[in-house]
Amino acid sequence: MNEVSLRERVKEPPSAALVDSYYRPGLERARPTVFPQEMWAHLAHALMLEAQGILKPEVIPPILRCVLDLAEAGVDSVPVDYRQEDLYSYVEKRIVAELGPDIGGRLHTGRSRNDLNATTWRMALRERVLTALEGLSALRARLLDMAEQHSTTVMPGYTHWQHAQPVTFGYWLLAAADVLARDHRRLAASLAHTNLCPLGAGALTTTAFPLDRAMVADLLGFDAPMEVAYDAVSSHDDGLEALSAMSVLMTFLSRLATDLIAWSTWEYGFVEPADRHSAVSSIMPQKKNPAALEHLRASAGMVTGALTAALACTKNTPFADVNDAVTAVNEPMLDAALRTGRALVLMEEVFAGLSLRAERMAEAARLGFGSATELADVIVREAGLSFRMAHNVVAGVVSDALERGISADRITSADIDRSAQAHFGHALSIPDAAVRQAMDPAENIRTRTVQGGPAPGNMAAMITGRRAALAADRDAVRGIATRIDQARTRCVSRARERVTSPGDGRR
Repeated sequence: MNEVSLRERVKEPPSAALVDSYYRPGLERARPTVFPQEMWAHLAHALMLEAQGILKPEVIPPILRCVLDLAEAGVDSVPVDYRQEDLYSYVEKRIVAELGPDIGGRLHTGRSRNDLNATTWRMALRERVLTALEGLSALRARLLDMAEQHSTTVMPGYTHWQHAQPVTFGYWLLAAADVLARDHRRLAASLAHTNLCPLGAGALTTTAFPLDRAMVADLLGFDAPMEVAYDAVSSHDDGLEALSAMSVLMTFLSRLATDLIAWSTWEYGFVEPADRHSAVSSIMPQKKNPAALEHLRASAGMVTGALTAALACTKNTPFADVNDAVTAVNEPMLDAALRTGRALVLMEEVFAGLSLRAERMAEAARLGFGSATELADVIVREAGLSFRMAHNVVAGVVSDALERGISADRITSADIDRSAQAHFGHALSIPDAAVRQAMDPAENIRTRTVQGGPAPGNMAAMITGRRAALAADRDAVRGIATRIDQARTRCVSRARERVTSPGDGRR
């Protein structure tokens, strides 16, 4: 008998409805996603079984050769009839069909599908999280470069969609880069929790075979084994954490997209997305729609939805290995990670292709009343009023200017005196030169030298510091990716050497 079955306890095949709803979709997702990871895990497990003397040396080369051949042939070389619930069942069946049950059936010694599947899906998740972190680094680098380029590009700063105080486009970009730096730390923290190896946990209590879990973890590029076996097969909070971090990240990308969409309208006219990131109307020839930015906002909603789905699958489940809490969440997690990685690449492209209308931005800042706060500060300094009194005076000046149709840059000392007289019974006699300087948006920005302000000197120092932090973050991510790649190479090389060389492979 050269066939194996994992349905011994049940006497009839799965129903068509169960296959269509559960087995088939899960397998179609797993086949391209975890097949390469599973082949790698099989090699590491087999090498460890021999090193520990659990399997005889003569059975190891045919097992390794079979797995290496399967890895090279690809997932399509493993027949699937959808009568089993997971990919491993078909892989084992394929190995046994080639090697026979005596040799082929030994690969599963000392492990369960529980710890194997937990391991391979973690391997798939860490790969996509690393991709997202690389994309995040590229976006941060783009924003910092643009922040330097536009550190003196004046524009209105907004609160509640209303003119607030003058800023620069570079300052807005720098603030965005800081949020993304925190997103990086959140996502990197989730990666550290994902990069722990469940293999060797067995079904939930390890095994009486003398496994070397540290050896397997090392060969698979993990930082360490996930020590408590029950935890290793019953928890997937690493994925929930990654999903949470991605949801926070994508929500912020959606906020950036919302600003850019608004600023690209005719009413603002501050920016224009590149044609390659835009679409047209089928009926209105003048339209240039921000397709990429709208897609980014939709993607953020999908990632947030994936988090909700994963949390909903997990809640009210027992703390044990159950499909809804440990397996079902893989699909939304991997989907969200894929969307997040793609969104980061697209957002970096959008910023790279963005055209700015700096004159329009500066004009909006000049004509609005965003410099009113500085005018109140000047009154405090020049006339000795309390800030609240100065605030009242300037509010009266702005209201009067709006009623008369006077723009902010045309406010004079006489306007201030009228308001001060009306509020407090006396004029202030602020020099017109001081008023003009206060109402100049660029001058406003130059005076914001307090730590964290948008003054050019501040911007230069902050950008330099953030570039150094980005370089360190990027090096850390690439270091992890390199260690994982090296572990894969080392594992595969050891397997190939063992296939072609005689003798046992014990350490």
